[in-house]
Amino acid sequence: MDVKDLKIFVQEIVEKANKLKDKYTSEKNAPVNYACIFCQSDDQYDDLLETISQVGKIVKKTPTGPVFHIEPIETVGGKLQVLKLRKPDKTRPEMGDADFTVSNYSEFKEKYLSQKGFELIVREDFEMIELLDPNSDVRAYFSNPTLIKQLGIE
Repeated sequence: MDVKDLKIFVQEIVEKANKLKDKYTSEKNAPVNYACIFCQSDDQYDDLLETISQVGKIVKKTPTGPVFHIEPIETVGGKLQVLKLRKPDKTRPEMGDADFTVSNYSEFKEKYLSQKGFELIVREDFEMIELLDPNSDVRAYFSNPTLIKQLGIE
């Protein structure tokens, strides 16, 4: 995949995740703070790793794949500067996900966590709410604190 196709692919993931967010929440203006591509094969992973390396540098290595600080990509959710490349994982058949910054995380959590499709995921130094729709080929997340804040990028 070349850089131009990468940008189009990422824009499509963010656009679909944005539609998912808008369908299930009232956070219509929540900006994107990072996106992730779910690789479906080792070949796709190797190809995308090479392409993303042309537009950004690795800022965090995780067991599931590297996180890059990239040249900003304009998306429907605003400028995207952080992109994760996820290694192939049978539990992630979708294209990818986008993470959005909500205006008040505590209120958002209280309002939506009990609703169908929303699930809380707690990590060591942050938590996130996952939004899944079985009819969608992307996922949406809402993290606290956001990844761009954790990485000191904003």
